[in-house]
Order: sequence, then structure tokens, then C-alpha cells
Amino acid sequence: MALPALFPKFEPAPPLVGIARLAAEGSALSEGHQVEYISLENRSILARCRSQRVPFQWMINPYRGCEFACKYCYARYTHEFMELRDGMDFERKIYAKQHTGWLLRQELRKVHPGQQIAIGTATDPYQPAERKFGVTRAILEELAQHRGLSVGLVTKSNLILRDLDVLQAISEYNRFSVHMTITTLKTDLARILEPRAPRPDLRLQAVEKLAQHGIHVGVNCAPVLPGITDAPADLEKLVRAAGKAGAVSVWASPLFLKPCAAQVFMPFVREKFPKLASFYEKRYSKRAFVPAAYAKRITEMVKGYRKKYGLGERADRLQKTSAARATVEPDQLHLF
Repeated sequence: MALPALFPKFEPAPPLVGIARLAAEGSALSEGHQVEYISLENRSILARCRSQRVPFQWMINPYRGCEFACKYCYARYTHEFMELRDGMDFERKIYAKQHTGWLLRQELRKVHPGQQIAIGTATDPYQPAERKFGVTRAILEELAQHRGLSVGLVTKSNLILRDLDVLQAISEYNRFSVHMTITTLKTDLARILEPRAPRPDLRLQAVEKLAQHGIHVGVNCAPVLPGITDAPADLEKLVRAAGKAGAVSVWASPLFLKPCAAQVFMPFVREKFPKLASFYEKRYSKRAFVPAAYAKRITEMVKGYRKKYGLGERADRLQKTSAARATVEPDQLHLF
């Protein structure tokens, strides 16, 4: 009679492929505060966007993962492509893409006249890793060598001021805009929501400096968090401050909560905003989006404040360049 096995049969894990294999093969670059920086031998830096919900056709994210650790971040799912399924890995394992300037030079040939490139759609291009590795700077330096492009950059960081020279160089022969994300003007609240992002006042100072140097800059109030950052008085103060700083536009959008983001955000709400926990659980338990009525109310409210302070909806009416300096007709750039 056969004896039962003392140990279960070992089944080897399936081999990693694609981006998961490249991530696993990455070399440790250095460590920060509870953060590991890892090299990523990527094969492409310019990603095609096929979603009909956004108006840009190409995306660039210099890093995978984001150290700012925003509790509401929808992009945490991107680490799952690398078989990293702990939601906290997104802010603790930061992958710095390699050879980005060279790759971009090859791939820009795919961009047709009038198509738009968005930088920072998933992770912030000016997160702390940029001080160490300069991946974003390398990308911008390559873009500055070209004419007739339509480019928008989204960030929460005043580190962007380091690159004023190259931003101006890009703007001279391309349609370029910066979109500074500011979710609240309250420093204490921002520190809770976005633990390692620069303070709101520093972001506003960056908006002012960018505008003074001729950079087309707008403010994204996104996401608007129900019951936390959506008070009418707070939204009006933000719009007014953006206009005073020199922003040409303000755009707002309610919280979009994917399941992977909810794994981090919901425990956070139960801890920091316990009175709102049941409200959020009910509202987002079966859907990632807020009800249409709420979204419309926020849109109309911010629209009224924009009109009051003379601002546009988005930084999308980019400065026109003459035919002698640009190779494509002026168009509009929308981000989010």
C-alpha cells in the first residue's frame, strides 16, 4: 500500500514574461525612506493611448510607481502588470526607466502632426526619484530638439522649476503646457491625503514662477473628494488662488476609485475620516465613479468660479506659433 506523501508536490511558478520579467531583472539603484529604487530596462517610453475617454494619443511616464503616496491614486493597478499586487508596493518600489532619451528619439517618428503627448498620466514625473535619476529631464531635453509637437505635463511638484530652461526651449517651437495638480489649499489636509507631495503653497509658487517665465500653466483640482475637499468655499479659494498665481485655467474632477486604489483608500478613510466611511463604502462599493448628478454639480460650481475670476476650463488654448516656427496647425491639448 502506497504511503501518503509527507509533503505536497512542489509546482514551479510559471515564468515571468514581458514587463514583469523586466521588473524582476531590475537592479537596485538606491534606497530612500521606506522606498527602494530599481532600474527598469524598458523597451519603449512612448505608450499609445487607445481610450476614447481622453483626448491625447500618446503617454510618457518616466517612472513606474510614485513616492508621493497619494491615498486616492488610481494608478496603483499599474504595478500589477509586474506581478506586484500589494497596493503599497506602488509607493515603495519605484522603477526608473533606462535609456529614455534614446528610446524617445526613435519613437517620436510614430507621432503624427496634431497628435498629443501627455507626460505624467500615471506617475508623477517630478517625484523625489527625479532628483536622483533625472529621467524626466532627459525626456524633456529630447523633446526640446523637436518642433511642432503638442505636449502637456502633469505634476504635483515644484521640482519642475529646476527645468525652466528646457521647458522654455520646448515652448519656443512646440505647443506645451504644464498642469499643476492641487487638491486642496489646506496644508494639514494635503499632508494627510498626499503624504510626500510638496505643500500646496509650494505648488502655487511654482505656478506663479512658470507663468512669469512664459510657460502656459493651468491647475488641476483633481480628484475632488466628496465630503473632504468639495466644500464650495474651499473650491472657490483654490480657483481664486490659481488665478492670482497666473494660471490660465482650472479644471476639476471628482474621485475615481478603482478597486486596487480602494484597497488603500478605504482603510485610510475609516482611520482618518470615520464619519465618512459608510458614505464612501456605499457610494463606491459597486462603481468606480460618483453619480452623474454629483459630477455635474461640481462641474457647474467650478465653472461659475472660473467665470468669476476670468479663467478657462483647461490649459488647452496653447499659444499659437507661426507657420515659420511650427510644422503643424495649432490644436488643443486636454489632460484628464
